Amino acid sequence: MFACIPYLDGRGVCHTRVPLSLMCLLGIIPASYAAPPSAPIALQMPVVHHSDLIAVDESLTLTKLVDQTLAQHPDMNWLTALEEEAAAIERRGKSWFSGAPKAGLRFQEATSGTIHHVDATVEVPLWNLGQRDAEHTLAGLALLSADQQTKAMRLRVAGLVRMALWDIALQTIRFEQAQAEVKAYETLLANIKRRVALGDLPRADELLAHSELLQKHSVMTLAEAELMHARKSYYTITQTTKMPAHFHERPAERQEVQNNHPALLSVNAQIEREHAELNALKLAGSGPTQLTVGVNSDRPSNNDPRSNNIESFNIMVNVPFGGSAHLAPKLAAVNVEMSRLYAERDMLMRNLEQAHHEAEHNLEVNRVELGIAENLKQVAEQHLAMMDKAFAAGEIGLMDLLKFQSRTEQARLNAKERNVILERDLAFYNQAVGIMP
Repeated sequence: MFACIPYLDGRGVCHTRVPLSLMCLLGIIPASYAAPPSAPIALQMPVVHHSDLIAVDESLTLTKLVDQTLAQHPDMNWLTALEEEAAAIERRGKSWFSGAPKAGLRFQEATSGTIHHVDATVEVPLWNLGQRDAEHTLAGLALLSADQQTKAMRLRVAGLVRMALWDIALQTIRFEQAQAEVKAYETLLANIKRRVALGDLPRADELLAHSELLQKHSVMTLAEAELMHARKSYYTITQTTKMPAHFHERPAERQEVQNNHPALLSVNAQIEREHAELNALKLAGSGPTQLTVGVNSDRPSNNDPRSNNIESFNIMVNVPFGGSAHLAPKLAAVNVEMSRLYAERDMLMRNLEQAHHEAEHNLEVNRVELGIAENLKQVAEQHLAMMDKAFAAGEIGLMDLLKFQSRTEQARLNAKERNVILERDLAFYNQAVGIMP
């Protein structure tokens, strides 16, 4: 090890390098100053163990993934029930009668035992005028509503899948950048150790580089944890350990939210169904007209020739009337549901327009930001190359070099992130205008 000793000559103050051991012998500095530096601290990095089963499947496409996720979505039971309800209404509309027929049998015997009376009747409810056609219309609109709600649910599931995939992509970029920084600082630390051993740099620079490397390891550990969280979230949403290798999307040609947006079609189909149900209830009125057909038999208990065996046939029609007070609550309940759907559609339209504006604005901003980030990265890399040479020549200290290296790393990360964010915003724009993957 050497020390720099200043002295005066004709040109001013100069320095000369003198071994520390010689300065100790001369009594210029204490002997402890010339002691060899302590052994470098060994890097002992703890390892965080993660359970990650997600694997890339080259044959899996984004469309297939969305379909698989929808098939396992909890709401599929509800969507299946909607289809079963439509099928049940269709079966009711195909029935010959508006309700279940009834059969009756009545036996009557006189107390004297001289006569037996038997009544047999069949009672059937008839469709009111136009009621059966209204039932067919209701069944068709119920099936259409179930189909449109399934499509709207598929779009919502596509949004969840898109978000999960691009979150993984973004966290992967950050983790890979953290790994690259750790490797760069490991190389820097090895270089500094070599120069400290040669006496070109002080021991403090090695400790500083060591500290920076530990911090980079910490950043990498946290980045890996965020990546594992994103991959776990993906599995929770999709219920699969496979993810597609390519899920980039082309931007939609639509410039605004249109009336054929799946969410709007779903609400409109529900409103039409409620209109059909309201019409069917009105045509049902106070109840169905009842047609009753009966047979009567009167037979004496003895063979008295003065007694007659009587067989009779009768038809009876019961027509309900009034009853508007009993029908009104049913109509009001349908009107309440219809009013709720109208309000839901108006609020949905506002939300869709807001989401479209944000998606379009984010897309425009990130296109500009990507260009700026790429330029900043190029400038930072050129500047870092200059600072590396300056540090090697001893013109700047390690602290200055670390500052420039940190700025360059951040510039590189920003450029990579902006690339991923722009691709993600393309997918989010498609989601906002209702494009299915």
